[in-house]
Amino acid sequence: TCPQCHRSASLDQRGLRGFQRNRLLEAIVQRYQQGRAAAAAAAKCQLCDRSPPEPAAVLCEQCEVLYCAACQLRCHPARGPFAKHRLAPPPAHPGAPGGGGDGGGGKGAGGGRKLPTCAEHDLENYSMYCVSCRSPVCYQCLEEGKHNKHDVKALGAMWKQHKAQLSQALNGVSDKAKEAKEFLVQLKNLLQQIQENGLDYEACLVAQCDALVDALTRQKAKLLTKVTKEREHKLKVVWDQINHCTLKLRQSTGLMEYCLEVIKENDPSGFLQISDALIKRVQVSQEQWVKGALEPKVSAEFDLTLDSEPLLQSIHQLDFIQMKFPVSVPPVPLLQLEKCCTRNNSVTLAWRMPPLSHNPVEGYILELDDGDGGQFREVYVGKETLCTIDGLHFNSTYNARVKAFNSSGVGPYSKTVILQTSDVAWFTFDPSSAHRDIVLSNDNQTATCSSYDDRVVLGTAAFSKGVHYWELHVDRYDNHPDPAFGIARINVVKDMMLGKDDKAWAMYVDNNRSWFMHCNSHTNRTEGGVSKGATVGVLLDLNKHNLTFYINGQQQGPPAFENIEGVFMPALSLNRNVQVNLLQSSPTYP
Repeated sequence: TCPQCHRSASLDQRGLRGFQRNRLLEAIVQRYQQGRAAAAAAAKCQLCDRSPPEPAAVLCEQCEVLYCAACQLRCHPARGPFAKHRLAPPPAHPGAPGGGGDGGGGKGAGGGRKLPTCAEHDLENYSMYCVSCRSPVCYQCLEEGKHNKHDVKALGAMWKQHKAQLSQALNGVSDKAKEAKEFLVQLKNLLQQIQENGLDYEACLVAQCDALVDALTRQKAKLLTKVTKEREHKLKVVWDQINHCTLKLRQSTGLMEYCLEVIKENDPSGFLQISDALIKRVQVSQEQWVKGALEPKVSAEFDLTLDSEPLLQSIHQLDFIQMKFPVSVPPVPLLQLEKCCTRNNSVTLAWRMPPLSHNPVEGYILELDDGDGGQFREVYVGKETLCTIDGLHFNSTYNARVKAFNSSGVGPYSKTVILQTSDVAWFTFDPSSAHRDIVLSNDNQTATCSSYDDRVVLGTAAFSKGVHYWELHVDRYDNHPDPAFGIARINVVKDMMLGKDDKAWAMYVDNNRSWFMHCNSHTNRTEGGVSKGATVGVLLDLNKHNLTFYINGQQQGPPAFENIEGVFMPALSLNRNVQVNLLQSSPTYP
């Protein structure tokens, strides 16, 4: 079996000569040998005095001069200014590989070589290619040999086809080779970076250990000072006690000697004259030696015990937390302005870290001002790089910025981006928060209900500031139901009429009149009802904190509710006898 093409062949009487010859490899070897011979013949020393010149041994790429071995030692020594010159082998002949010739100086596609003949028929040249056997064949092989029933194609066509396939495969290999070269450059840069970082880390480690030694030395000096003070205090106390005891002993000894002399006298009258006073002096002297007076006030032991075991344990446990250079804070995030946008009273911001940033990022902090040039506040903390903030003020200008953080701390802020919210709210009915009996259509702009009971649906926008007006068109009105229109908080009860709880403010209306309702309290009965084709307007003025209703452009009484503050959403309650279509908000109102 051929190790290259993996095809099996049987030996016949010709032996090894019966194997198929690799003519392509023979041609390459022949062309290479011819090129080497021509190069050896052409490359001569350019500084030789001999005739003819000696063959060149090296080429100096800087001098662009060919040298033989003798001339190189004499004229181009490997020292001084020549030490950095690069010496290469002599250039190949133009006909050799890399020489830019036509492959040996031959003519035509064959380069002057004899065309190969068939291994089975020596007098026949190859003219066809057997696809089944994957080998070139001659005409006689097709007529008489084993290839007569095989699929064959023209030799030239298959040659061009296989060349194209090989070229295409080489392109892939070339791309991989290019990537490998770039990877090698990256690895070499990595080697240099590792070397530099290793030196820096060694210096950092030495500095940290030196700092520990310095801190220990300073602490040792403090502890030695404490020991010295304690020793001096003990010595002073002992010396004071020695001096005091010596003085008392001297006084007692003198009194004893005086008393002994007095006792030796034989004059009773003289003795009795001083005996009382002398007895008192002796007693007072005895009383001076009270209990403890003859005991040392301090001990020779020092009540100072240095607990060094925790420190020694910490030193033994001193090790690297992570086997890499200390991590720095993250760099400045880059805001992706093409992805930052606003919709109604929501803003969406996107950002990314700069390329080739090696410091890890554990999360981001997004900050937004109040829309009126006030202080920034945190609105998002997390790992995502895309964030939408809802519930902002309409017709307001917000400033936003972001920063990244990791275990080492918080990085610098990004540039500030300015976002303008919509001056008019565009919203639809919200299917996600609507009661399950609510039926929405027309891109969530038309609402009806599948139940005879009143059900609540909210709008997708939330208002907390400014003046907002929207209209609703009654598309169907059967059997005199009581739809309710108004505003509500997000947690309004959705299985009863709007306004019956304390989370909604509404006007409910029949075909003749309307009422205002909040906390199930009915007020301001007003003539004028709705029918099919009627238009109901809702005016929410959060600057004046009131709510006003209109039917077909006519205001229904005074402002319905006063002192309204907070965040509100457009709201509607209806049953299956009513169908309402939402008309988008308008910057103008009645």
